[in-house]
Amino acid sequence: MGQDNRPPSASSIDSATRSRANFSGHGNSKGAAGYNASAAMRSDANELMKSGETFSINSVEGGYGDIEIGAVWDVVRQKRSGFLGNLLGLKKKTNVDLDLGCLYELTDGTRGAVQAFGDLYGSFDKPPYIKLSGDERTGEKEGFDESIMINGQKWPEINRVLFYVYIYDGVADWAQVQPEIHFCVPGKSPLIVGLNTRYEELNLCLIAGAERVRNGIRVKNYTEYYPGHSEMDRAFGFGLSWGDGYKQPV
Repeated sequence: MGQDNRPPSASSIDSATRSRANFSGHGNSKGAAGYNASAAMRSDANELMKSGETFSINSVEGGYGDIEIGAVWDVVRQKRSGFLGNLLGLKKKTNVDLDLGCLYELTDGTRGAVQAFGDLYGSFDKPPYIKLSGDERTGEKEGFDESIMINGQKWPEINRVLFYVYIYDGVADWAQVQPEIHFCVPGKSPLIVGLNTRYEELNLCLIAGAERVRNGIRVKNYTEYYPGHSEMDRAFGFGLSWGDGYKQPV
């Protein structure tokens, strides 16, 4: 993954925003339920379920261990239409391919993206010290559907990370997939960040951000929706060059 601190070109923005919608900010949409983790998991966890809420994780002497940010979502089954579907209560599986990704900024000014689309899987042992687990397309496996690992020993070299999920294929109906992000820091209670709002027809949801504050971690619930990566990028000033949903090589 190359470094890119230049502003995006007009052509790359145009190609990434062909379905551009007129939307910015958060809190401009109706309520939606999030993924329901087990009662046992939630009993030990802290939760950020409203836009703008923050939670701080204190720094650890000697650095954190391996930090896992896991994404979970439901593959909701919709009732089939037609006479037999209504009569028998038949349901079909929602066809949605949801992916987890992040934007990062290191202390040396390096900025980039980690996501499956574009094969930007990152690296754990060298910059950016952030690595994606893989591309899970069904949302039906046990545990996290996808996860991002952060090398906690290198957290002092990271300024900020924005975590988003985007619908790569399928209808942009966030009520059907109900994503959440779980922050798992060794020795700390899990932190669950979920959506309390939704905005239909926009394929990308910025769920949460993690910022380094005095070598600790401050997590914020954003729940902001965008028509594409470049709009999210511009909103937070990363200045990457985007093609059709992926960061272009330098």
